[in-house]
Amino acid sequence: MKKLILASMALAVSLTVMAEGYQVNTLSARQGGMAHTGVALKLGAESMYFNPAGMAFMDKSLDLTASVNGVAATATATIDGKEYETNNKVSTPMNVGAAFSIYDNLKAGVSMYTPYGSSIDWSTNWPGAVLNQSVNLATYTIQPTVAWEIVPGLSVGTGLMVSWGTVDLNKGLVSPSTLDLVLGALGNDYRFGSTTPASVNLKGTANIALGFNVGAMYDINEQWTVGVNYRSRMTMRVKSGDAAVTYANDVASAVLSSTLNVLNEANFSAEMPMPSVLTFGVSYKPIEALTLAFDAQFTGWSTYKSLEINFLSDQLTPYNQHLTKDYRNSWAFRLGAQYALTNRFDIRAGFIVDTTPVNISYYNPETPGMTKLEPTLGLSFRPIKNVSIDLSMLYVAGLGKDNASCPYTDLLAASMPNLGLPVNKTFTADYKVHAFVPSIGVSYNF
Repeated sequence: MKKLILASMALAVSLTVMAEGYQVNTLSARQGGMAHTGVALKLGAESMYFNPAGMAFMDKSLDLTASVNGVAATATATIDGKEYETNNKVSTPMNVGAAFSIYDNLKAGVSMYTPYGSSIDWSTNWPGAVLNQSVNLATYTIQPTVAWEIVPGLSVGTGLMVSWGTVDLNKGLVSPSTLDLVLGALGNDYRFGSTTPASVNLKGTANIALGFNVGAMYDINEQWTVGVNYRSRMTMRVKSGDAAVTYANDVASAVLSSTLNVLNEANFSAEMPMPSVLTFGVSYKPIEALTLAFDAQFTGWSTYKSLEINFLSDQLTPYNQHLTKDYRNSWAFRLGAQYALTNRFDIRAGFIVDTTPVNISYYNPETPGMTKLEPTLGLSFRPIKNVSIDLSMLYVAGLGKDNASCPYTDLLAASMPNLGLPVNKTFTADYKVHAFVPSIGVSYNF
């Protein structure tokens, strides 16, 4: 019984951290209005994220920028005709940066941003609680950067990505329907119904991981600019996560605590990949006031084949887990436009198509991934010459995913084979997702 419940805890850590739902692509209030394009645009300090080479064209001595975004996302799951909706906290990805000139053709800077992060809460007692109840994930990156204009119109840039993260996950350990059958077989009249009898909370902090962000930019002529950017793969390693078990009531505690309390003393380690991202971009200025930009982003999700969970105690090593994910690589396409109405006022619009990497055969509600369509709008206002206030709004419309299934093992049933209860089960639901992402930013330069 202990072995099976410990395996359940390991399954609880199967965070689909790298689904497109967790990859943050809303780090700039200014560029958010242009569908978050930027690989072939000269954005000053903000280029440190989009393409470090763009910073080389900065014509200011100092450029300071900061943006914060509010991701208000809602997911629904329809199961046997009944719809369940998440009650998510608002996530707040951010990006701050400072860039300065060393020489006319050499720039340097440092930025901090949140490349991955999400918050999802399905509630404690929904039908998929044994797969996931809630997740809060955040990753942070500090990136010192240098950029060099090799010859007029041609630049390169690179930054060192220093990243770390935290995760807080809750998951049901025991299915209420299975426990009700067990209680009935034991002659106990109590029934849990839809109440999850026992849940586990898993918290962990990932150690620092290192990567690089490198890019190049070239002005073909005064109208056309092309760029390419590559952010390397990193691996986030949780070396010693902590677990804590909670029970729905005294009945659950009396029945399960002798078996489950061992989890309060267990620690785990896990490795979660942050995949490489390769983006190609082009920008075009048909007239001085109008800028058009297109980015094509390729994310190497195929590196996320599985999640390995290892227990730190030698006596628990038989319970280490190999969890299949089998993601595929995916593309995101972004088209944006900016028009300068006056010297102090710019308007922006754009559209994003973000394809999903999630394997439908391993579709866990911890991240209901699906292809998304995302229109954007934005504006900038400069109340004084050197200050810009930026606003944008992005709407995420998921295309939906029907009959998405996730196989799992009912560990309580497996621990009592004499009762003949189903052990291998499949959770199936129809999913929908939408989100509003307002952003505000400010920049100052001289």
